[in-house]
Amino acid sequence: MRIEPRPLPPTLPFLGNLPPLLTRLYAARGVQSEAELDKSLARLLPYQQLKGIEAAVDLLVEALDQRQRILIVGDFDADGATASTVGMLGLRLLGAAHVDYLVPNRFEYGYGLTPEIVQVALERQPDLLVTVDNGISSVEGVAAAKAAGLKVLVTDHHLPGQQLPDADAIVNPNQPGCDFPSKSLAGVGVIFYVLMALRARLRSLGRYETQPQPNIGELLDLVALGSVADVVPLDANNRILVHQGLERIRAGRARPGVKAILEVARRDHRRITSTDLGFILGPRLNAAGRLDDMSLGIECLLCEDQALAQDMAQQLDDLNQDRKSIEQGMQREALAQLKDLPVESMPYGLCLFDADWHQGVIGILASRLKERYHRPTIAFADAGDGMLKGSARSVPGFHIRDALDAVAARQPQLISKFGGHAMAAGLSLPESNFPAFAEAFDEEVRRQLREEDLTGRLLSDGSLAVEEFHLDLAKALRNAGPWGQHFPEPLFHGVFQLVEQRVVGERHLKVVLKSECGSVRLDGIAFGIDREVWPNPTVRWVELAYKLDVNEFRGNESVQLMIAHMEPR
Repeated sequence: MRIEPRPLPPTLPFLGNLPPLLTRLYAARGVQSEAELDKSLARLLPYQQLKGIEAAVDLLVEALDQRQRILIVGDFDADGATASTVGMLGLRLLGAAHVDYLVPNRFEYGYGLTPEIVQVALERQPDLLVTVDNGISSVEGVAAAKAAGLKVLVTDHHLPGQQLPDADAIVNPNQPGCDFPSKSLAGVGVIFYVLMALRARLRSLGRYETQPQPNIGELLDLVALGSVADVVPLDANNRILVHQGLERIRAGRARPGVKAILEVARRDHRRITSTDLGFILGPRLNAAGRLDDMSLGIECLLCEDQALAQDMAQQLDDLNQDRKSIEQGMQREALAQLKDLPVESMPYGLCLFDADWHQGVIGILASRLKERYHRPTIAFADAGDGMLKGSARSVPGFHIRDALDAVAARQPQLISKFGGHAMAAGLSLPESNFPAFAEAFDEEVRRQLREEDLTGRLLSDGSLAVEEFHLDLAKALRNAGPWGQHFPEPLFHGVFQLVEQRVVGERHLKVVLKSECGSVRLDGIAFGIDREVWPNPTVRWVELAYKLDVNEFRGNESVQLMIAHMEPR
């Protein structure tokens, strides 16, 4: 693992009267003006710039006026669950008489609005289908819905294929011809924007002259959760959405289901950060879609009764514990496949398959292996009927969805279907094609990446001076976010004396450190350590990459280093 300095622009921008360290941190993350640090809702990009937004609102106003049945078709991850919930709650707030949701079970139907899911949807007798977090690649599904006499509104954020579905309206910042400046909206962000546009239209029609205007800002906790859990880049617009959602949660105004998941996870809502959304709430919500049925997660988020929400949150927590156990077993099996393979002989693009692996957990497995081996990774599971389902994760500088497109263009027979983002994708292929696909994928990775690109690296924001290891700075850094994808939490590095080391839990290392000059004593913790390496009583000095964090214990606060990387010095 290499620790490298995070690049800075030649000239630091003026960002107001910020401390020099914060100015440097923001500048390194691409902030160019003080206005980008304004996280008020007034600074959100206008919905009018989204292509298709007026046509979408036309459909929804007609549905509201005619008391049509609206059916939301979602996805089975946290973004899809929050988007489904936001769609349900928002349309009810704005006057929908009949609105329901349908989430395909990933094990029976797979992803998106397929013709098979349209048949299931027709049993609900809807008039209008609204997709959230899917639909842009559902050419056949939309055609089936239209043939059945339904109107279809597609709201999505995924990259489109060569052909767009023939929907009545499409809202997707990534569709051709859309001038919306932020291409990074999550699925939940897109449906929230549609609701903003719908409320504005209803206001212009005079619907709120004799009644209060609904506050769709009540849904921002869900928008924040889905955005962070889907790991979309936190550009200035997404940072506003996430910040506003975090503020609602911290103020105790979150949905009962969000509160319940936090309570089950033993997290204080008053101190929640974007990291908690991604690593505490997101996995518990995702566990339902990975192992069972995402309807449990959506029902928890929709629930108005705190006690009932608590019961469902506990079920989600239990599922998450099961997911962890399954994942650990799969990881052991994957490492066993690779343990005898010398690093120099390892493919640049990793493809692994085991007939017993769980479909719902292969994405996490691919992430773990990608982090360990620092190369694009695809994990496959048996999908039945001679088919494999794969989940892909990438490294910086390698667009995984475009790579699959390139493989498909050269060898069209290999992949049955695929879709995704720069850093994550999904695909299906016949099991008989697996060896040929693995070879073709490795060739594509080798075409784009060099050997040095496959070495893990951490970008550091520099070293902290002895006088900077204090609580006020740790709190300032925590509040300077929200931090997340493409806007990473500050990471520092330095050499420290290792005074004490002990394992807590199964794989966490608690340490006591002294600064290099020995004048400051600090606590630190490293999660998920390699037990073959640590603890090591012979090591006296270590080089660390770390985050400056606030540790809260029995009402007391202290500085703690969250260690991202540690090696003997």
